Amino acid sequence: YERTIQTTGKRGSIFDRRMREVAVSIETLSLAAYPRKIADAQRAARTIAPLIGENGTSLARRLASDRSFVWIKRQITPKEARSVKSLGLEGLEFLPEHSRYYPNRTLAAQLVGFTGIDGNGLEGIEYRFDAELAGRKGIATVLKDAFGRGFEATADMTANTSGNNVVLAIDGAIQHLAEKALLQAVQRHDAKSGIAVVMDPRTGDVLALAHVPLFNPNAFGDFNRHVRRNRAVTDAFEPGSTMKLFSAAAALESGCCTPHTIFYCENGRYRIGANTVHDTKQHGWLSIQRIVKYSSNIGAVKIGETIGGETLHATLQDFGFGRPTGIECPGETKGSLGANKKWTTFDVAAVSFGHGLAVSAVQLTTAVAAIANGGVLMQPRAVLKVTDPRGRTIRAFPPQTLGRAVSADTATAVTRMMEMVLTEGGTGVEAALDGYTACGKTGTAQKIGEDGTYAQDRYVATFAGFTPVEDPRLAILVVIDEPRGDHYGGTVAAPVFREIAQAALGYLNVRPSRLSPKLTVSKKTKGTG
Repeated sequence: YERTIQTTGKRGSIFDRRMREVAVSIETLSLAAYPRKIADAQRAARTIAPLIGENGTSLARRLASDRSFVWIKRQITPKEARSVKSLGLEGLEFLPEHSRYYPNRTLAAQLVGFTGIDGNGLEGIEYRFDAELAGRKGIATVLKDAFGRGFEATADMTANTSGNNVVLAIDGAIQHLAEKALLQAVQRHDAKSGIAVVMDPRTGDVLALAHVPLFNPNAFGDFNRHVRRNRAVTDAFEPGSTMKLFSAAAALESGCCTPHTIFYCENGRYRIGANTVHDTKQHGWLSIQRIVKYSSNIGAVKIGETIGGETLHATLQDFGFGRPTGIECPGETKGSLGANKKWTTFDVAAVSFGHGLAVSAVQLTTAVAAIANGGVLMQPRAVLKVTDPRGRTIRAFPPQTLGRAVSADTATAVTRMMEMVLTEGGTGVEAALDGYTACGKTGTAQKIGEDGTYAQDRYVATFAGFTPVEDPRLAILVVIDEPRGDHYGGTVAAPVFREIAQAALGYLNVRPSRLSPKLTVSKKTKGTG
């Protein structure tokens, strides 16, 4: 006689942009039992448990229950299946299922996410696109003889029950490069964690989204939620001196300043009410471009005072701060950018050099990419398309323009300032590349301690930039959280930018730049911004 059971079709695959498998579903068996047909539950449990690595007492309780059907173990291994089948016990059944498998283990794990035992997406792209990836319901027919002994189950092939596929924007090779460089930096500086984002500024394509610590979604239960979370999207942090790029852009865009407008930087100490702003080095008069090059906090404050909170706030909004980017990832934070009408004089000052606001790594990368893209802000793109089981596109995600952040002239002027950061005396000389032009900005921000004040020994070191300058192909952000010892963005994060950019440009076969002098970094020129 026949017995029909409902099954779920094979879950769709996830690919990188070059159609390399990132997540796949493989056929497997699950072991079930019909307790009413098992004569001696205790004996059966003692026999089966060692073969499948289950607890005998717990298994005995399930086999002795009054339920008509119980799971013994989902998604057993082929070896386990062979061992149990050889027992010839009555009342057992092997049901066909699919198991999710991530062939590259830790690669882009926080972005991709993972599924539960029932194949439902629980995190990341697996969760966000669960409806598209999930297999449809189907029917399997189980043939049994008069004694209730089952034959092999056969699937109903009248309809295709496989789920659709998702094609990501990431490039697996660049993702691997970013994860490797980031991991080495986090270990080298004994840091708490790290994030690296690589984006194509022309389209907003996220080519890499790396996190350290790494985690393996094939065994996601072994890792805590903080490690599994896509922190580049979900978490916000104070950006520090990288924000000086946007303060400078606001000044130029307002029309009241040029790159050569000078400000007095108070020889390293400037009092604002009850607060005092410091520079790591004493400076007198500096132009805006040198304020960016030397990463002068006081110079940034003077810029903020000149243009005012309303202009600064409006420019930051135009760059996308204070709102979600719309990236196709769950749990995106909008960051924190308070209403400028509530800003005090010191709030304007603090925001000017990167404190008093919070941004996500994806937000900051997107904003820097807008400078590289001539002032045009693109929506970051994590997914290129959804395809059916035969590979035909059924839903596409073309590049989306979010608007113009600043004029092309302002973007060009800020780019020139970012180039100076990588020249002799700048804070980012350790980011300079061999054979390619590059530009960027360092950042070092104190973190808020448990008492609500800035901690003296906890920092976030960042570097944001793009390359090549003449035809930007890569915008890269590196964030190192709580490095020990040396904690400046110029010496902790900038070398990671260099390593990722150098390898990625070679991988992409980007033509070397005509003029790209590589600096020899001395202790005197190492960045502190």
